[in-house]
Parts: sequence; structure tokens; C-alpha cells
Amino acid sequence: MAHILIMHGVNLNMFGMRDPAHYGTETLEDINRRLAELAQELGVEVEFFQSNHEGAFVERIQQACTDHTDAIVINAGAWTHYSYAIMDALAILRIPVVEVHMSNVHAREPFRHHSVLAAVSRGSIAGFGVNSYLLGLRAAHALLSSSPTV
Repeated sequence: MAHILIMHGVNLNMFGMRDPAHYGTETLEDINRRLAELAQELGVEVEFFQSNHEGAFVERIQQACTDHTDAIVINAGAWTHYSYAIMDALAILRIPVVEVHMSNVHAREPFRHHSVLAAVSRGSIAGFGVNSYLLGLRAAHALLSSSPTV
């Protein structure tokens, strides 16, 4: 069974309370529950990790090199736009990485338009709320299944 790591970055533990116009009202626990339900449907195993500490985030990515993680779905939050440390850690991996964002980062402040993680991700999904995560999990699953549709 494929093992997919879902990574939530800085401030994402505040979903449900943080700017509902951009992020909706579902909590991180709600999002993880929906991902777990989809994972069961897809026949994959998911693990969730959230941190507000960049070093811990990098260390968890590094751990994926040796712990049988098959793919990563990542929403690094604000780190997306400037963390070369996270980008470098992801570049070490030889597994698919799918970047996701709840809001449409391209329709927001200019600093959000650029992702340093895009260069080391197979693809990015943004602007669909919780469905961005669900689509990201589906994309990671398809990449692992060698589906020609992704």
C-alpha cells in the first residue's frame, strides 16, 4: 500500500479561524479527516504532519528519504514563497511532490505569485479550498499508479 505524507506548513494549524474569505471555515482536523476518507477510498495510507518550525519541516522531509514515504502532498504556507531550505530538502527526494494551496495564490498579493517549491514539485494545485488538498492526493496517487492522465 502506498504511503503518502501530507505536510501542512506555517500557520496552517489555524485553518477555521484564519481569514475565512481565503481559507474557508474548515479546521485542519476537518481537512485531515476528509483526506483520510479519500485515502481509504483510493487504497493508500496517509500520514499528516504540521509544523510552524521550518527546521522541523525540513527534518520531516529529510526523513521521507528513508521511511518508505512514496509521495508528498505539501502546503508549505508562506514558506512556499521564500524557503530555499524547504526547496533544497524536497530536491533531495526521488518521489513525487505535489504542491497545494487552499486559496488562489495568483489572485492575491504579488509576493504570493511565486513559489520556490514549484521547481521541485511535479505540479501545483491552488484556489479550490479543501478540494485543492483532495485533488493533490488524487494527483499523487495517480503519479504512483503511473496513470497517463496526470
